[in-house]
This record gives sequence, C-alpha cells and structure tokens, in this order.
Amino acid sequence: MEETSEYHAYLALDELLSIQRTRTGEPDELLFLVTHQVHELWFKLILHELARFQDQLADGADGAALRTLQRTAALVRTVVANADVMATLTPRQFNGFRHALGGGSGAQSTQFRRIEAVLGRRDPQMFEYYRVGAGEHAELEQLLRRPTVFDSLAHFLADRGYPMPDSLLDRDVSRPPAPSEDVQQALRKAYLEDGVIAQICDALIEVDQCFQQWRYQHVQFVAAIIGDKAGTGGSPGISYLRSTLFHQLFPDLWAMRSEL
Repeated sequence: MEETSEYHAYLALDELLSIQRTRTGEPDELLFLVTHQVHELWFKLILHELARFQDQLADGADGAALRTLQRTAALVRTVVANADVMATLTPRQFNGFRHALGGGSGAQSTQFRRIEAVLGRRDPQMFEYYRVGAGEHAELEQLLRRPTVFDSLAHFLADRGYPMPDSLLDRDVSRPPAPSEDVQQALRKAYLEDGVIAQICDALIEVDQCFQQWRYQHVQFVAAIIGDKAGTGGSPGISYLRSTLFHQLFPDLWAMRSEL
C-alpha cells in the first residue's frame, strides 16, 4: 500500500473526506451537508475552549483565561461568517433535497445545546427534541447541573475579594440566576479598575454579541429559504427562531455597563 504524507495522516483525511454521504443526486446537498459538519467541528472546539476558560479561572490564571475567551469569540465569529456560504442556497435548491433530511433538524444539535448550557441557558425547551432516556437527553441533564461560565467568573471575583453575594455563589446552578444589583455593583467595581478583569468582561460581551448575530443571520437564512413553513424535524421554524433573538446571555454584565 502506498504511504500517505504526514499531513494526510495527521488530519486523517481518508476518514474525514469519506463521511460526506449525501442522500440525493442534487448537487447542492453537498454544500448543506459540509457546512453543517463544519459547524459541528467548530462547536466541538468552542466547547473545548469554554471548558478551558472555566478551568483557567478556577486556577486564577486570568491572563490565560482572557486569551482563551478571545479565541472563543473569534471561533463564534467564524461560525457567523459561514452563514454567507449557506445564504447562496436558493429555496428551489434546498427543496430539491429537503425531503432527504427526514426528521433531522439543526435544533437537534446536542453540541449547540451544550454550548448554550455552558453559557447559561436554563430552559426546558432545550430537551424538546430529545427522547427521555436517550443519550443526548441524559448528557444535557448532567451539563445543566454544572456551573456556567458566569458562575466561574463570580467565584473568580469572590476569590479576589470582590463582594459577590452568597445568593449567587451558592445558588442552584440548574436554574437561571436572577439579575442582581449587588452582582452588578461588584462587577462595576472590578471593571472600573480597568485591568484584565475588565477585558474578560468585554470579551464575554463580545461572545454574547456574536451569538446574537449568529441567531439573527440564522433567522434571515431560514426566512429566505422556507419562509413561514414549519422547520425540518417538526420544529416550528421561523416563529420560534424569531423568539430567540436579542436574548442576553449575561444580563448582569449588560446592566453593569449602563452604570459606568
């Protein structure tokens, strides 16, 4: 057997390039398939970096945590940029292979739901597309019992003497935290010192903005490609997607900025 190059072997290109298995003869299906597979690879890396960010905060490595968070924001911007490629797909082209998707829907992306959970989403609708007892359902349940990125930041600040309230530090992390003026005042104090913590706060805001932009572009794409029709896999389509717009991941960080 002929040997492959180190580049080819390291990237496992034989395996990687063999998993784009389209289900129709429509030439535009490959674009749809590859784009979604690339999204899942970016999602994998975003989850890796967010976990690393939380570990670095726990270790008190604020400079390293900042660099990791800035990389995470760049990754989300890359996902947003991929929407430009999907936007080249016309309704007629999509309808040519849509039937082959069966019950599949982007709403079933467990990795995206995991990202939402790590960033703080606590919503029963996250389980809507997963059967109770299925691996994805159990995985999300477990993740929703772990501290969020904002919880990690709160403990990091408390360890440095900032007055974070016990109601946040000792909260039930399976439920969303209520916005708190005490938390906002502590964040404001840390932010006004204009050090690494302020830069971490800015980077979290940027991550939030990038996700809002991604949701908006996704809504625009779905509206252009299927209009008001139901989404694949029985999802409600554009009506639900529009309801997710402008949701803030870190409301205390946003509220704090109005007091600066």
